[in-house]
Amino acid sequence: MFASVLQVYRGNLDGSQVNGLFGAYALGLVPALLVMAGVSDRLGRRRVLLAALALSALGSLVILVSGGAFGTILAGRILVGVSAGSAFGPGTAWIRELSEAGRAAGTGTAGGAGAGAGAGAGARRSAVALTAGFAVGPLLSGVIVQWLPAPEISAYLVHIALVAVTLPVVWRAPERVLPAAGQGGRSSDPGDGPVRVLTTRLFLTAVLPTAPWVFGAATVSLAALPVLVPLGGYGAVGGGVVAAVTLGSGIAVQPWARRRSRRSPAAPFRAGMASVVVGLLAAALTVATGSRVLLLATAVVLGSAYGLLLVSGLQLAESLAGPRSMSTVIAVFYSLTYVGFAFPVLVQVLGGLWGPASVLVAGSVLAVGSLATTLLAWPLRRASRSRA
Repeated sequence: MFASVLQVYRGNLDGSQVNGLFGAYALGLVPALLVMAGVSDRLGRRRVLLAALALSALGSLVILVSGGAFGTILAGRILVGVSAGSAFGPGTAWIRELSEAGRAAGTGTAGGAGAGAGAGAGARRSAVALTAGFAVGPLLSGVIVQWLPAPEISAYLVHIALVAVTLPVVWRAPERVLPAAGQGGRSSDPGDGPVRVLTTRLFLTAVLPTAPWVFGAATVSLAALPVLVPLGGYGAVGGGVVAAVTLGSGIAVQPWARRRSRRSPAAPFRAGMASVVVGLLAAALTVATGSRVLLLATAVVLGSAYGLLLVSGLQLAESLAGPRSMSTVIAVFYSLTYVGFAFPVLVQVLGGLWGPASVLVAGSVLAVGSLATTLLAWPLRRASRSRA
C-alpha cells in the first residue's frame, strides 16, 4: 500500500527521506521474522497471525494521525514492518502444513489440489498469496491517492477496515498441532535443526546469494523507477500500475517455476538471476531514455525475476527444513529477501554521485556474481550423489 501513498509525502519530504520510509519497513520486519518464527512454533500459528494483524492496523493508525511528520510516519512504518515480519514466516509455514494435511487426506485445498498435489504446493500458494498482496496493495492505494480526497487518511482507513474483516477469518482457520520436540518424527533429529539447515552447502550456494535479489528486483521496479522516470500528472496511479505489472508478472511466472523445479531445481534459480541481470540493464536504459513503454517492459522482466526467485527459494528452503525448524528457516529466507528493500535507497544515494543508470549497470554486474553461484551449486550436488 505504502508504495503509492509515498507520492503524498514527496512534496514535504526529500528524496532520501521518502526512500528511507519505504525501506524502514524492513527495519521492523527482519528482527520480527527471526524472533516470531520460533514463537509460532511454541504458541501456534493462529495466535501469532492474529497479533500480527492487530499490530498492522496499529501501524496504519499511527501513520494516519502523524500529520505528515517524518518521525511519526517512520515509527508507523516500523510497526507495520514488525507486523509483517511476525506474519510471513508463521503464515508460510501454516499454509505449507495445511497443504500437506489436505494432500494426505486426499481432500485437497483451495484450487482443487488433492492427494496428487506436488510437494511444492505450499510454497507456491504462499508465494502467490504474498505476491498478490504486494500487487493489489499499490494498485488500490494508487487509485485512492490519484482520485479520492484526503488520501493520507482514506488509504489507511481502507487498510484498517480490511484487517478488521480478516481477523475473524484467521480466527476460524484450522491449525495443525505440531509435535513437541523429541516426541517422534523428524523434530527430534538434530540434523533438522535450523542451524544445520542454514549451513548446508545448498543453502549457502543457492539460497543465500540469490535471496536478496527477490525484493531487490521488485523494489527497483516498483519504488525506484517510477521516481526516476517522469509519469506526468499520473504519478500515483502510474506508480501503482508499475507495481501491479511488476508483481503480477511475478505471479504469472510462478507455475512455470514450479514445473521446471520438478525436473531441475537449478533452472528457476538460474532463470531468475538471468532475469535480474537483463532487468537491471533494461532499467538503466529506461532511466537514460525516460521511456514509459520501456518502463513497463522492464517491470515485466524484474517482476518475473522476483517471482522465479521467490517460489524457488521458498521451495528449496522448505525442502531442507524439518517440521520444527521450518518456520525459522523460512524466516531466515525472508530476512535475506528483505535486504533487497535497501536497493532503492542505494540507487537514490549512489545515483547522486555516479548517476542512477550507472548504479543500475553496476548492480547487474553484482547479479552476474550471484548467477555464477547457482551454476556451482547443483553440479557439486550431482557429483556428491554419484560418489555416494
